[in-house]
Amino acid sequence: MKRFSTSVFAASYLVCGMLASTLGQHGVAAADEPTALQADHEFVQAAAKGDSATVGKLLDAEFTWTNTEGRTYSHADVLSSLPKPALGGEAGVNQVRQAHSQVEAIMSDHDKIHVLRVWVKRGGTWRLLVYHEVALGREAGGPADAGTRTCENPCKTVPFKPKSNAEQEMLASWETLETAVANHDSLNWAPHIAAEFTMLGSTNEHSLTKADRIATLNLQKQTGRGALPPPVVSMQTYEFGDSIVMTSLHQPYTGKPLRVTRLWIKRDGKWIMAISYQTTIEASSAKNG
Repeated sequence: MKRFSTSVFAASYLVCGMLASTLGQHGVAAADEPTALQADHEFVQAAAKGDSATVGKLLDAEFTWTNTEGRTYSHADVLSSLPKPALGGEAGVNQVRQAHSQVEAIMSDHDKIHVLRVWVKRGGTWRLLVYHEVALGREAGGPADAGTRTCENPCKTVPFKPKSNAEQEMLASWETLETAVANHDSLNWAPHIAAEFTMLGSTNEHSLTKADRIATLNLQKQTGRGALPPPVVSMQTYEFGDSIVMTSLHQPYTGKPLRVTRLWIKRDGKWIMAISYQTTIEASSAKNG
């Protein structure tokens, strides 16, 4: 896996050959790299123009689109009425890319708007599985939990049955991670998080790195206050070799529900989280306690 950034999105396509060569030196099949980037470029341009026919050819059958308001569209919804992308044609955006053997995660942002696109390789063809938007600072953060609750879901159980050993191992890692969050325990949280981890949410003012989250957990441990992980209402997983894409719906103890996309990767024999995008569903009524 190699991380790639550029201040101008379009420029990345002008250096595809050089990028593919560089990534190939790190164990990623160089010949496949331009294919995912070209598909992404084609999708971005087609979506900005409202070209639903071209967009439809690039989507995975299980594709979902979550906009900045937390509304999620299915594959059929998008083919019926193509949503308007928050970043348009993405001229002049910042971009970060995480590349794995069968999954490509491309993250674009401009100002407070962030977009995650997760491409997956099926039968030798790259398909777009997830499109997820987040508008930073759009929602106020929920109140800190006073410690009157214990974390059952998702620390000990979730409404989901793993379909493979990989998913079972990933789920165990996640439950341990969330238990550490509930206990403000950065020491036991960190091993389950990738060094390149990034987290974004509607209630955050900026994207959060692994170091940012560690600092937050340490502060919460000092003060004894912090929100428990929001319980899972439903979730889906998509396994692709050394990567698992997770999409889920959460209902915090207070506030509105969340749509979340996470990317898990297997590194050094362990499943760790690399990406978390969380968008508040604005149309929903907030839950109070």
